[in-house]
Amino acid sequence: MRHFLEPMETMNNLLKYIRSLTAFSDRSWELLQPALTKKEFKKNKFLLKEGQICNSLFYIDKGYCKSYYNIDGVVKNTGFYFENEIATNIKSFGNGQKSEFNIVACEPLTTIVFDKNKLFQAAKQANEIETLGRNCIRLFASKQEEFSTLFKLYSAQERLEYLETKHPEILQRVSLSQLASFLGVARETLSRIRKRRTQV
Repeated sequence: MRHFLEPMETMNNLLKYIRSLTAFSDRSWELLQPALTKKEFKKNKFLLKEGQICNSLFYIDKGYCKSYYNIDGVVKNTGFYFENEIATNIKSFGNGQKSEFNIVACEPLTTIVFDKNKLFQAAKQANEIETLGRNCIRLFASKQEEFSTLFKLYSAQERLEYLETKHPEILQRVSLSQLASFLGVARETLSRIRKRRTQV
């Protein structure tokens, strides 16, 4: 029985998420359906590869994914996206340019994919859908801006303290190596910072 309920449960989770962002009628939800596809990704599978054009918004229902650059074989993690969040490349989605980074599943991932063209078609039929699209993109942009400011203004230890307070799920679920890459420090340095903090 659970097998049949899961797709419905995933869609219900998305509808709750949407209604937490904006007023959204049953009619708008109906009109939005053609733009939505449930998609699962195994761990380490790509949602988006560097060089591809991003034509999707990915609503995360279960699991989490990360965005990263690969610079001369060195992985630089730039963001983590968890349940009830949207993952995308906002620049590529907006202007149709190729993505300069990858998005990959860090554990088995259940998503609902918003198709860009179908989303835009649905938005022409209902203002609520257009408002939803804008809200999703604004939320994503504000998270990017938050992390960008974090890296410009704070030391590695202050960044770690900020994540502990504001984004504890990152520390709870992301491995030390991945977290170190995200914070821009060596794994050993991060271990020392964490050790010092537990001794205080």
